Amino acid sequence: MVAVCLPGTGGMLPTENRWLSCCWIEYQGKALLIDCGEGTQIALRKSGCKLSHLDLLLFTHFHADHIAGLPGLLLTLGNSGKRTPLTIAGPMGLKKVVDALSVIAPIVPYPLVINELEEKDKNFEHNGLQFSFLPLKHGIPCFGYSIILKRKPIFNPDKAAALKIPKSSYKTLHEGKTICLEDRRIIRPEMVLDGERQPIKICYFTDTIKLDAMREFAWGADLLISEGMHAEEEQQGLMAQRGHMLFSDSATLAKEAGVKKLWLTHYSPALTNPEQFIDKAQHIFFETAAGFDGIRENF
Repeated sequence: MVAVCLPGTGGMLPTENRWLSCCWIEYQGKALLIDCGEGTQIALRKSGCKLSHLDLLLFTHFHADHIAGLPGLLLTLGNSGKRTPLTIAGPMGLKKVVDALSVIAPIVPYPLVINELEEKDKNFEHNGLQFSFLPLKHGIPCFGYSIILKRKPIFNPDKAAALKIPKSSYKTLHEGKTICLEDRRIIRPEMVLDGERQPIKICYFTDTIKLDAMREFAWGADLLISEGMHAEEEQQGLMAQRGHMLFSDSATLAKEAGVKKLWLTHYSPALTNPEQFIDKAQHIFFETAAGFDGIRENF
């Protein structure tokens, strides 16, 4: 099971009712966070995210509303008892930015592992999850992310019982490993499994205009999280100039990419009630939700 939460859904600056956009994904007791604007550590706690689980921090790009909260988060993690390494990944230039921001948080009681992502690589793996990243268009280097969890086949206990396999061996077989029983019988995983399950796929896009490459990148995702800076079509020209998407852009992308569900995020501070305009997106892609601070779902 993968748990997904949006502790913040705002763009540009935090407001009285909305923290800055970020995404928390947790799997098997480990968590990753996408982006870290001002006050993110507070948003995480308000949303019930356990900071002690965080071991990977991804950055989409280096604008302040996505990265300026890093020093505070690093210090909060240390004060919360973190001692294990924190991996920080993002576009090239990440180390320089992290070093600069860390001037005001120079000492933390855990190692930082910096991973600058080169566009030619496209993929990496962490904690059993597979990551892909896609260059977007926002005036500075900016990445969209795809996170894929390959799920184990379904284990059939009835098949295992019929073969008189000790329950202590169930986990080994479920992990795809062959075992040899005391009576010298060889039991292969396929003898007790019921076939493959589809992987879980989550995609995250903010701060970009809509690009054709995003459609293939997000294809078939269980959840697409994508920005809706404004809802009104009259803002289209201005948003294109500034490298942002409207509700309709993300909804069209969700429809074209055949995703199962869309959460809108990264709202303009001027957009005080996104739910009021959700029909503009749902008319294009019905399974659209106006993301809000603390929205959460398990997959």
